[in-house]
Amino acid sequence: MRLSRVVVGLSGGVDSAVSAWLLKQQGHEVIGIFMKNWEDDDDGAYCSSNVDFVDAAAVADVIGIELEHVNFAAEYKDRVFAEFLREYRAGRTPNPDVLCNAEIKFKAFLDHALRLGAERIATGHYARVRSRSGAFELLKGLDPAKDQSYFLHRLDQAQLSRTLFPVGELKKTEVRRIAAEIGLPNAKKKDSTGICFIGERPFREFLNRYLSQEPGPIEDDRGRVLGRHVGLSFYTLGQRQGLGIGGVKDRGTRGGSAHAPWFVARKDLARNVLRVVQGHDHPWLLSPALEADDVAWVAGTAPASGRYAAKTRYRQSDAACRFEARDAGFALAFDEPQWAITPGQSAVLYDGDVCLGGGVIAAARDRV
Repeated sequence: MRLSRVVVGLSGGVDSAVSAWLLKQQGHEVIGIFMKNWEDDDDGAYCSSNVDFVDAAAVADVIGIELEHVNFAAEYKDRVFAEFLREYRAGRTPNPDVLCNAEIKFKAFLDHALRLGAERIATGHYARVRSRSGAFELLKGLDPAKDQSYFLHRLDQAQLSRTLFPVGELKKTEVRRIAAEIGLPNAKKKDSTGICFIGERPFREFLNRYLSQEPGPIEDDRGRVLGRHVGLSFYTLGQRQGLGIGGVKDRGTRGGSAHAPWFVARKDLARNVLRVVQGHDHPWLLSPALEADDVAWVAGTAPASGRYAAKTRYRQSDAACRFEARDAGFALAFDEPQWAITPGQSAVLYDGDVCLGGGVIAAARDRV
C-alpha cells in the first residue's frame, strides 16, 4: 500500500484507536478527527460524546497524532435524524446507523478529510475493501461475531476507493490485545451500543419528544382486544417487551401456548390497531419473501437475478434466497421463512463474503 495522509475517525472506542495506531505503524501520516453528531440534550446523562472526546484525545496523545474536533450535528439532523422521524411517523422502523454511515461518516466526514489534503479515510469498522479488476468490493470483516458490512452496504465505488478498515482483518480479541500491549487508555472500554442521540435513555421516552401519541387498541390474531397501545410509531415488529399485556393468557387450546409471550406482529395503520400474537414461531411472524426499494449497490448496478444470501437485520445468520431485480427495487424469496421481517430495516445481499448492497424493506410477502 502506498503511504499517504490518512484521516481516521476516532470515536473514543478501542477499534478506531487501534486502527489509527496500525496505520501509523505502517508509515502513513495519520490525523485523527472526532465527530460530534448530536447536540440536543447532550448533557452527559445519556449521550457520552464528552467522555468519548476525552478518551479520543488521550488515545491521540499516546499514539502521537493530531486530533481535530469537528461538529457535524447540523448535517446529522438534516440528513439522518429527519429521515429517522419520517420513517417512524410512517409506521416503519428505520436503521439510522446505515444512513449515518452513508451520509455522515463516509460523506460529510470524507469531504472534510479531503479538504485537509487526505487521500484516504479510515474507521474502526469490522469490514474489508478489496480492489479487483479496477473496481472495489466491500467484504465482511474476518471476525464473524463483529462483521459490520451490513451497516456499510450503501457505500459506493467513490467512497470505498478512499476508505481503509484496518481492523477488518482482525478479531476483536486481537484488537483488545494490541490496545493493552501498546498501553492505550481505552483498551478495556466497553463497546458502544445504540446511537448517540438516544444513548441509554428509554427509547419511548426519547421518541415522545418528537412524535405525537395516538393511542389505540391492541388486538390478537382473533380480533380480541387485549389492551391499549400508546401510538403505533412506538412499536416494532417482533417486539416482546413493553406491551403491557404480560398478564393476559390465551385460554384457547391451539398449540397449548397459554403462558407463551406476546409479540408485535402487525400494524394496522388504517385502523390504528396494534396486532399481537402469542409464541415466537407464530405464522404471522414468519415470512418467506420480501420486497425492498430505495436500493444502493456497491458496484453501481444491481447484480444479476439468481441465488444469493441475505440479512434482514444485523447479527442475523446469512439466509439463502433467490434475488430478483425490479425496476424500483428488488424481491427476495427465502429458502426458509424469516422471522419478523420489518419494513424500514435494511435487506442486505451477499455473495459469499462479498456485500453487494441492498435496500430498505418495503413489505414482507407470502410470495414474490
